[in-house]
Amino acid sequence: MKIGFIGLGIMGKPMAKNLVKAGYEVIVADKFAPKNVEEVVAAGAKAAASNMDVGSQVDVLITMVPNSPNVKEALFGEDGAAKTLKKGAVVLDCSSINPIASREIAAELAKLGIDMLDCPVSGGEPKAIDGTLAFMVGGRQDLFDEYKPILDKMGSSVVLCGDVGAGNVTKLCNQTIVAVNIAALAEAMQMGQMCGVEPEKIFNAIKGGLAGSTVMNAKAPMMMDQNFKPGFRIDLHIKDLSNVVDAAKTVDAPIPLTQMVLEMMKVLHHDGDGSCDHSALLKYYQKLTGETLHH
Repeated sequence: MKIGFIGLGIMGKPMAKNLVKAGYEVIVADKFAPKNVEEVVAAGAKAAASNMDVGSQVDVLITMVPNSPNVKEALFGEDGAAKTLKKGAVVLDCSSINPIASREIAAELAKLGIDMLDCPVSGGEPKAIDGTLAFMVGGRQDLFDEYKPILDKMGSSVVLCGDVGAGNVTKLCNQTIVAVNIAALAEAMQMGQMCGVEPEKIFNAIKGGLAGSTVMNAKAPMMMDQNFKPGFRIDLHIKDLSNVVDAAKTVDAPIPLTQMVLEMMKVLHHDGDGSCDHSALLKYYQKLTGETLHH
């Protein structure tokens, strides 16, 4: 089975490498990240000349790009891979996008005789590298059963959540929980330090109790180190939370916490911190207090 992979950014590059490591023949393209293409090719993949070139060679196409317009461009644009994909091929879209867009894209592909699963991921760069991502999948049961082994090579959890679009609905829930969790962590750590307790002692005391979480274990050390190198950028989380707002409007769901954290992230974006890791939500509090968190 030949697998095409379009989008070799922070997440896509290690995901493609893990497919190569698993023994698949992988054909890659990313005109925006030529150095990453070279790196994945050095690991054993084959470079394609274009998205259309990828589509012409593969049975399965994985897309891992920033947002809905990027997925549509990769598939249906001037150099769209869908133009050359054969009938019976399948697209596994691992991008985190609006679920409405997922359903629109799946409908367009169906006209061409191409199936699709929406398969957004959670776990950030470390889990993409380790091959322990969590996949939230939307689509038909038979397609899920057939292509789950591919996703298993990149993740440790692969769950079918419902029909097409359900994967991205679940990812939006995930992004809401992560964003609010990081904001609460930053708020608490900053307050604790200002009340005279060392942040590291707070972290070590709390992490084994009910407030402990994967988010805390990953982000608290980054906050104390003032290390905001992106595993997941503020700007991408703004995109995801904006999609949450759009989805919530369609069903009149109340999301006051999400909207509050989204506004905090927008402040950071305007301060020039949009390319920082989302743990940089701490900077919002540091700006308000004039005090820097430390070990």
